[in-house]
Amino acid sequence: MKQNHLSRKLQFLLIALCLTLAPATAERFRYKYTEGESYRILSSVQENVFFNNVFSHYAEVVNRISAKVTKVDGNSAQHEATFMVTESTSGRQNEIPVWGEEYPSVFMRDQLGKYNIEKKYFMPVVRDVPVFPDKDVQVGESWTAEGHEAHDLRRSFDIQEPWIVPFSARYTYTGTVEEEGRTLHIIEVRYNIYFDSPQVKNKASLTSDLPATTMGYSHQTLYWDNEKGALSHYNEDFRILIETVFGNTYEFQGIAQAEVTDFVTPSVDKLAEVQQNIEDLGLDDVSLRKDEDGLTISIENIQFKPDSAILLDTEKVKLKKIADILQQFPDNDLMVSGHTALAGTAGARLKLSQERAKSVAEYLVQLGVRHAHQIFTQGFGAEKPVAPNTTEEGKARNRRVEITIMDR
Repeated sequence: MKQNHLSRKLQFLLIALCLTLAPATAERFRYKYTEGESYRILSSVQENVFFNNVFSHYAEVVNRISAKVTKVDGNSAQHEATFMVTESTSGRQNEIPVWGEEYPSVFMRDQLGKYNIEKKYFMPVVRDVPVFPDKDVQVGESWTAEGHEAHDLRRSFDIQEPWIVPFSARYTYTGTVEEEGRTLHIIEVRYNIYFDSPQVKNKASLTSDLPATTMGYSHQTLYWDNEKGALSHYNEDFRILIETVFGNTYEFQGIAQAEVTDFVTPSVDKLAEVQQNIEDLGLDDVSLRKDEDGLTISIENIQFKPDSAILLDTEKVKLKKIADILQQFPDNDLMVSGHTALAGTAGARLKLSQERAKSVAEYLVQLGVRHAHQIFTQGFGAEKPVAPNTTEEGKARNRRVEITIMDR
């Protein structure tokens, strides 16, 4: 019996030793590209800005990327993308973003994550993150790879090409998490920046201010969908400090987060279903159309208090019904655009249309249709009439707000 007991104990020890020595599950991380696929990345940044060590302002920056894989060539793919950047410095958090400046971009990216992009493109800002090793990676394993930040300094320093700042990033694969039925792999990314600009070696000869030294750090937590071969979302905290030739300092401290989704383009059957929804809900002065930006619901003769952007209760009831339709497209961003009839000055019309678009967008956020950073607003004044402004009926139609379920 004693021998049996020792034998069993020895077996257990051997099994434990084998489990200890057995290699942990390893993953090979790769981007997977399919020609024709479209995706959207939406990131929001909350940052404090300092000038010469004095607090300047708080800013919220929203970056929206709509991209399409137009060609797959071996291990690389060509992406054609539009980057939209908008910034609010009002000091209020969760401000509804106004649609901002658009930047076209074309770039190649290989399966490991390395970019190939021409100097004329300012976007994306952070390039070559993440970059994966060409081998299997185990939980707890780390690796390093070179990356770059491309800063747009045209306005602040009149530099007409992207200001490229290199860095070396350290990656660590820390494990997995289950989210919405998917297994996501968590990868921590850290890099420090210290870059002396070679363009300013002879400072004495310079007559205009330029960045001399760029310093800072970034810490990102990436959530990677390895089955799909794409990033799901990430969080970041960062600090960037730029010292100029003339001794000025610009500092940016903040956090960022981003999510990546595939575009959902409504099918013909879905369009018919939404049209039927509008009819079943008895929504007067509401029409539907498909255009280049997506599926647009136009609310004509929308009622506000006179010469204001305060919605009447009757219109809130209408928007509550429309909200049920919008909830059918949870992954699509919304664009709310305001339009006026031809009355007053062009400046007053533009301002009123912007305010009314914002009022509708804020109410949709209040209803829980979307988070604030997932809705954008535009005002067009009387620039895009749908009827002549020579009759009261025509003016009523032109006083409208349009909500676009974006698919680009």
